[in-house]
Parts: sequence; structure tokens; C-alpha cells
Amino acid sequence: MTRTIRELDGAEALARVAELAEVLRDCVEGGASVGFMLPLAEGRPEIFWRKVAAGVAAGERHLFVAEDEAGRICGTLSLVIDMPDNQPHRADVSKMLVHRRARRQGIAERLLDALEAKARKLGKTTLVLDTVTGSDASRVYERTGWLKAGDIPNYALMPDGQPCSTTYYFKPL
Repeated sequence: MTRTIRELDGAEALARVAELAEVLRDCVEGGASVGFMLPLAEGRPEIFWRKVAAGVAAGERHLFVAEDEAGRICGTLSLVIDMPDNQPHRADVSKMLVHRRARRQGIAERLLDALEAKARKLGKTTLVLDTVTGSDASRVYERTGWLKAGDIPNYALMPDGQPCSTTYYFKPL
């Protein structure tokens, strides 16, 4: 069972890159289309998380993690607030990742709750995300009140190279 959901600052995100990379690696190896291909190049997840940590430190995004009972990161979700000038009311939701060992425990919903609370506190009124059409994640989003904007066929590739459709969702806050 997950012990806690919390937000990391840039320094802590950087200090925990190895744990974050393990969650990303597990998700990609499990078939999640989250921007990475198999085989994952050595060090590629760590490079990605160092960039995320820099974005957190720069105030461009907020990073939420789920920790298991041992205090290890088992899930993550980002709120990207670095938007164009004409979209100060909006934010993007990015990289909902839950390690396979921690799935089906309500972690995704709890991460979303924390992220949405932060977005409200920041004055955001519209959140946007995309995910693989028909995925477990899409069911989580629909169950938690996200509205489907539409599907784009052949939008991305699965880690094995097969094309997949992507569904865009939004949530008014």
C-alpha cells in the first residue's frame, strides 16, 4: 500500500532521479507509450528526469510522487504550468506513471487529486492531457471526471514500434 503522495521540489527530484528512472523504465518495459522506445538507451530515463528536476527548480512544473511503505517512489505525475502568454489559466498533465508492483491500489487517482488541488491553488481552470486510446490510464481519467476531447489515430508509437491512437482529455476545475 502507498504510504504518501507528495510534491517534490527541484533539489529532491534531482536527488531521487534513480528512483524516478526506475518507475519510468518499468512502465516502458511493461508496454506503456510514454515517449520512450525499447530498448531504452542506457541512462535515457535519468537524463529525462534530470530535465524534469530542472523544470521543477525553474518553476515550470510541479512534480508529484507516490511513495510505498518503504519510502520508495512507485508513481509520479507532473503539472506543467509553463504555458504561452495567452493560456495563463491552463496547465498540462504529464507522465502519469505507476510502477507495475504498485498498480490497482488507487495511486493514479490519489496523484490526480494532489495535482488538481495544486492546480486550483495556482488559479488554473483548465487541465489538458493525452493518453493511449483505450488504455488503463484512459479509464482512470474517465472515472475521475475528465472529459474526452477526441482521438487522433496513429499519433504515437508503442515502445515496440507499433502505432497507437491517442485520446485528448480536459478537465475544467
